[in-house]
Amino acid sequence: QVQLVESGGGLVQPGGSLRLSCAASGGIFSRYAMGWYRQAPGKQRELVAMISSGGNTNYADSVKGRFTISRDNAKNTVYLQMNSLKAEDTAVYFCYRWGTNSWGQGTQVTVSS
Repeated sequence: QVQLVESGGGLVQPGGSLRLSCAASGGIFSRYAMGWYRQAPGKQRELVAMISSGGNTNYADSVKGRFTISRDNAKNTVYLQMNSLKAEDTAVYFCYRWGTNSWGQGTQVTVSS
């Protein structure tokens, strides 16, 4: 019943920017903490950023100062603004919702010159 749909991935040069979006349906969006994970080929999935129902945020050390997670409860959407992208940011990025334990399908981000 819960669906999370990511969008906004693509190919970008090092130093560039992308904004990912995750549109949610089902449940009451504002109740749940939301987050972004990423997974590169052959590597373990890792938590990148999270935002609580109250708007508190946390980031992986590798992205602090470069990425910003935000949410628009009126639009049932969570965002990940990614600036100063590096090659090591290349991965499939997944949206996640706590409470309902829900995952999106993933969106590919490739950082390459």
